[in-house]
Amino acid sequence: FNLVAGGALASAFVPTLTELLAHEKRERAWKLASAVANLVLLILTSAALLAAIFAPQVVKYALVPGWSATDPAKEALTVDLLRIQLPSAVIFGLSGLVMGILNAHQHFLFPALTPAMYQIGWIFGAVVLTPHMGVYGMAWGVVLGSAMHLLLQVPSLVRLPFARYSLSLGRSIPEVGEVVRLMGPRLVGVAVVQLNFLLNTYLASFQPLGSLPGITYAFQLMYMPEAAIAQSIAIATLPTFSAQVARGKLEDMRASLATALRGMLMLAIPASVGLVLLREPIVVLLFQRRQFTAESTEMVAWALLWYGAGLVFHSLLEIASRAFYALKDTKTPVMVGVGAMTLNLVFSIAFSALFVQLGWMPHGGLALANSLATALEVCVLLYLMRRKLKGLQAQIIWDLVWKAALAATVMGLALQGWLMLVGNFSVWLVVGGGLVLGGALYLLMMALLKTPEIKMGWNVTMKIFRRFIP
Repeated sequence: FNLVAGGALASAFVPTLTELLAHEKRERAWKLASAVANLVLLILTSAALLAAIFAPQVVKYALVPGWSATDPAKEALTVDLLRIQLPSAVIFGLSGLVMGILNAHQHFLFPALTPAMYQIGWIFGAVVLTPHMGVYGMAWGVVLGSAMHLLLQVPSLVRLPFARYSLSLGRSIPEVGEVVRLMGPRLVGVAVVQLNFLLNTYLASFQPLGSLPGITYAFQLMYMPEAAIAQSIAIATLPTFSAQVARGKLEDMRASLATALRGMLMLAIPASVGLVLLREPIVVLLFQRRQFTAESTEMVAWALLWYGAGLVFHSLLEIASRAFYALKDTKTPVMVGVGAMTLNLVFSIAFSALFVQLGWMPHGGLALANSLATALEVCVLLYLMRRKLKGLQAQIIWDLVWKAALAATVMGLALQGWLMLVGNFSVWLVVGGGLVLGGALYLLMMALLKTPEIKMGWNVTMKIFRRFIP
């Protein structure tokens, strides 16, 4: 799903669809959307069937090779769970396409709510199905969540102007070929990302027990603020960038990109500091119960330390890559991504060995390698984008960076004091109080530093407040 639809499709489809909409070619736009939907359904269904047939080989040679000799029962269970969840990949492929169509029409509310539907499916599987079906209930919860992810968006889709579905693969539609052409390099790029994940899984399966779930849980915790901050901004900016490029207004895109980077950095910098400092109580609050012991918390928190340090760079990557896609340049991010994957491989092996020599848990080296490779990748992408756009309004971006860094430093010192003061209190108080204290202090500092985004946010909040309470 991630290879065919999740990453490659949106980057190729949304700019092409947006260009048609910008030039009022709505009938052709819907023919394009229908053809791409049919192709996605055909390709993902075929891939899911093949994966189901060869699931034992996929698990043994690609996912967790270290389990084949050490835990064959767990390997067999993984095969079963994989087969159950494969339909969700097909459903997500269609849902991701619908999300792209809605975003191209500047509809963002229901696409933004779809992750919550997915999580509700997970929760239903855990609470309702698992007591009767065991861990298989969690797998069926994933399938249910993916269906809800799609169904939530369908009413908005059918209400779009001139919405029309046609049963065609689009062989006579030039834009379908354009999407396929743009997807080619992007497929390689997404494959590189997936290879990075598989690489970490492969290496962690040979490390001490708990290393694999340690990096998995930690990455999920890092991904939560990244999705809330960076992906929400990036998803909203891609159609805007694409429309500006379609109209030949690169100056407007340069200004929009700078604004998006400022907004993302203002949120990601304190999120990174907070995640690193509050990592242990956050893991305790969310996970530590039953078989998830204090030792489990230590392993997840250790990986989260190094993943959290890279949150800002992961967030920057979301926006930087989409700026290239809006320019219909899918080759540059791929070339840079391949280089980053190579570095990640070298760093993963080197840092894991170094951590062992230092007496540290080696899976932390995998997280550090990922963060460092991502940092280098995004630096190269922003440098190349600056050359493409003949500038990035760097002065206003750096103005935000130093203010956010200063405010986050003050916030971090306050959080350190908070942890020393209430370290033995309820974990709810530690985490909740830390988030409130850190967030309030950061916003106060940014306001004292006269950051324009704070004033804009305040004005928007007051406008909404007055609308509901005259």
